[in-house]
Amino acid sequence: MTTPPRILSIAGSDSSGGAGIQADIKTITMLGGFAMTAITAITAQNSLGVTAVEALSAAMVAAQIDACISDIGVDAVKIGMLGSPEIAHVVADRLAELGVPVVFDPVMVATSGAVLAEAPTVAAFERLMALATLTTPNVAELAVLGGDAAMAARGVAYLAKGGDGEGDTVADVLHVPGHESVTWSASRILTRHTHGTGCTLSSAIATFLGAGIALPDAVDRARQAVRVALLNAPGFGAGHGPMGHHAIR
Repeated sequence: MTTPPRILSIAGSDSSGGAGIQADIKTITMLGGFAMTAITAITAQNSLGVTAVEALSAAMVAAQIDACISDIGVDAVKIGMLGSPEIAHVVADRLAELGVPVVFDPVMVATSGAVLAEAPTVAAFERLMALATLTTPNVAELAVLGGDAAMAARGVAYLAKGGDGEGDTVADVLHVPGHESVTWSASRILTRHTHGTGCTLSSAIATFLGAGIALPDAVDRARQAVRVALLNAPGFGAGHGPMGHHAIR
């Protein structure tokens, strides 16, 4: 029996199960990992949008992280929605000395368009990008972070995701300081069931990194997992529906 990689997801809860902590648990489990969580915020949301958000205290988030690290142990971390600058800083404090791969999905806006990170929280992202193994901004998030030039100036590794772009082809580009960029291109899957794509991708990358897989291969495998989930969406919801995590292998 193979011991599963222990993956800690630090993110918000999605009541409808398509994104956030719920998507992370499903993804990590389906890929053979052991999922743990530190919930940062509780949202009331579904495929049509976010109707309410309540952030937890930074102390409670820290306590959840400490509980996981001190007993179960952690092989990799995924960071998603943070909820407040205080939470962002306490997460950075806890992870600074942990010494495991960290995948940071800088969640700012939900698929539905709801804003999930205010300016002070985005400013606190600098610490997390600096300590992360990989940051995974989508098109809009990359623009808020200053674009490719600003990311290069920071000297951090990042995956510029193209799913929110235009055209029939989706291109994701991996930038790692000191290495040639790696680009993956694939035909766009035409579906409205895209809720939780970023959460699923980042938690999948974290799971593969926690299993000891090299970063480019981890990204490649995670992209394939997301495409499988998109192709197997169950069709739930009247808006941006959830993907089919049940089909991920």
